[in-house]
Amino acid sequence: MDRETLMLLDPGATREAVDAAWSFSDFGGFLDCFKFIAKRLRGPRDYALITRRMMESLARQGVTYAEVTLGAGVVLWRGFDFNSVWQAIREAQRESEKEFPVKVWWNLDAIRQFGPEHVMEVARLAAKYAGDGAISFGIGGDEIGGPALPLREAFAYARDAGLRLTAHAGETAGPESIRAALEIGAERIGHGIRAADDPDLMRRLREERIPLEVCITSNVKTGTVASLDAHPVRRLFDAGVPITLNTDDPGVFETDLAREFALARDVFGFSETEVEVVAEAAKKFRFGV
Repeated sequence: MDRETLMLLDPGATREAVDAAWSFSDFGGFLDCFKFIAKRLRGPRDYALITRRMMESLARQGVTYAEVTLGAGVVLWRGFDFNSVWQAIREAQRESEKEFPVKVWWNLDAIRQFGPEHVMEVARLAAKYAGDGAISFGIGGDEIGGPALPLREAFAYARDAGLRLTAHAGETAGPESIRAALEIGAERIGHGIRAADDPDLMRRLREERIPLEVCITSNVKTGTVASLDAHPVRRLFDAGVPITLNTDDPGVFETDLAREFALARDVFGFSETEVEVVAEAAKKFRFGV
């Protein structure tokens, strides 16, 4: 959801209020912006519109395959009927595919700081739609306020339902958060940049071929790294840790995949060969076909 889409959905939102929400410079400010957006979603039709605009954006970038995180926990938090939202998204996806040739799978995401019962509820939803576009289950939100280990049962439930597993970790918390995510079964790590602080963890990620979903622009805008130049993407890659480049919330962080790859080249000195390695990693570690 970008600024223009939000104002389209909520004509009452002033440009000044929207710009203020987007002017964050730390993780708390990002969460406030996220809530600002979520509170303006009115139900299935809004989710359908967002889906169509997303599909158009992906096609415009030349993306042909995407695994997209749907904040299923947010749908529940807003009090919407999830099945109605899901059907609206899937119908919008099917209609958009006629015009935009992008294959999309969905990662249903729980709000980790809401606790084990909420996370299990989302896991059950994800399992219900495992044969209907949902390919994985994950956790996002405040990793400090929502530690991973108490969520082990929900991850096991999702895995037993045939879903793949991912988790945001090592974004605002340290390497121990990544280790906890791995312990409960995460196959990929969202962000994971704090692994750069732990050589043993980087060795484990390298040897076990566990990829990090690196989001350069996001990490700068949320203040999880001090500056663009301080981002550890180069150190992680040079250490042999598998990485992919991602946009996180492209509308909120005002980026796209082309820009993330340009940053790797222009700021961090990735050669064309190294860029290809990263691009191939996205294909190798994808959950779908």
